[in-house]
Formats: sequence, C-alpha cells, structure tokens
Amino acid sequence: MTYSADDAMTIAAARQLRNGAVCFVGIGLPSTAANLARRTHAPDLVLVYESGTLGSKPDRLPLSIGDGELAETADSVVSVPEVFNYWLQPGRIDVGFLSGAQIDRFANINSTVIGSYASPRVRLPGAGGAPEIAASCGEVIVLLRHNRRAFVERVDFVSSVGFGTGPGSRERWGLRGRGPQVVVTDLAVLRPDPHTCELTLTALQPGATVEAVLEATGWDLAVADEVDVVPPPSTEELAVLRQLQATLEAVDSDRGSAA
Repeated sequence: MTYSADDAMTIAAARQLRNGAVCFVGIGLPSTAANLARRTHAPDLVLVYESGTLGSKPDRLPLSIGDGELAETADSVVSVPEVFNYWLQPGRIDVGFLSGAQIDRFANINSTVIGSYASPRVRLPGAGGAPEIAASCGEVIVLLRHNRRAFVERVDFVSSVGFGTGPGSRERWGLRGRGPQVVVTDLAVLRPDPHTCELTLTALQPGATVEAVLEATGWDLAVADEVDVVPPPSTEELAVLRQLQATLEAVDSDRGSAA
C-alpha cells in the first residue's frame, strides 16, 4: 500500500503510545494517531478529551472535542474544570499529544501568534488547554510537519513550555511533567538530549536524509551518533488508518449534503 508523509508521521506517533496508558488527546493528527494506536497495538489505551470525556472509544474520528461520538462512547463524562483540576494538574495523565505552528530547539511550542504579540503578522487559534498539558502530563508527544517556518531558532510566543531556556527551567517553574520526550515529524524523530535538553535527531522517516532534516530546521540541529530509520508503516497499520480516514470523510460528506 502506498502512503503519504503525513501517514508515516501519524503511524510513527501512534507507535509511541503504550497499551494501558492514559492519553490526553487533541483533535486532528494527534486524535488520528491515538485512535490508530487503540485499534492496533494498544487496545487498552485510555483516551481523554478536553471536553470532559474519559475513556472514549469512538467508532469514527471525532470532528471536534465537542463531538457527541466522544460522549456516547466514554466511560464517564465530567466537567471541563474537573478534567483539568482533578485529572490533568495533579499528574493523573500519562501522556499528552500536542501540535502547533512553531517549535524551537528546547521544544517550546507556539500556537498563538506569528510575529510580535502586540502586532502579529498572523493570529493563530490559540493554545486552549495545551499549556496545562505541556506542564502536567507525565510526558508529551509533539506532531509537526518539518519545515523552517515551524522549526525555528526561537518561537515568536511561548504558548506551551517545553524546556524553557534549557536544563532546570521546568524544575524552577514547578512544572510537574517531564515535558516533550519525542517530536515526530514527516521527516524524522527528535528527542531531547538528557543533558542539554536540546532536541536531537535520533531517527529518520523512510526515504528521508540527515541533510534534508538539517535543511528543514531553523537552527543547528544536533544529530545523534547513531541515527536509526523508522520502520515503514505496516499493511495492518495502513489499513486501519485508511478505515479511520474514511469515517471522517464520510461524516464530512454527510454534513455537506445536509447543508
């Protein structure tokens, strides 16, 4: 089966999720990756959405955090304040999925503005619950398409803290979680160096090269001594991903017909 760079990125991210983990999920590629993991190698993955649905088992990809499919298939539905105050902030969520418009060498994420905050060139959708996810989840997985617009020397605005200005920042600010432990892109997999906290190239997506990753990164990206190659998507993973994508396309088509 043929696959796109986004397919490879989504599948590589799904593989990062372990069975039985509690995962705080965002809409878009993170939701696709989490639902793919639950339908393949992690059937007991617990999906938590910002709207207050705990243990959702959607039969299709949700259109938003307010999609009724999430509530109908959840083990429990609680208020948004309870999701954050009881589940997230005390450290009861194992892993969070985040994305954004920019990320820098210390895995700080920007989803607020491009340019200055007072007079931005582009105003983005905003961080939503991402700052709390970045602060309090046990660890964070970031999904982002790899190019120089996204991978910048310094983000224009820190919406969600990764490792701040380097070692000791998270501890100094009293952040509970370990921060971003893996960044999955359409070209590579990056992980923070245990000493410097700087993102380091550790693996390449099938067909990508070290030179291509360096060219797509807006800073002098560190490269591990040994760079692995991510195993290509399996037939099973692609088949399940196609099923999930088809359910979303069907819902979009139905909405278009109704309009």
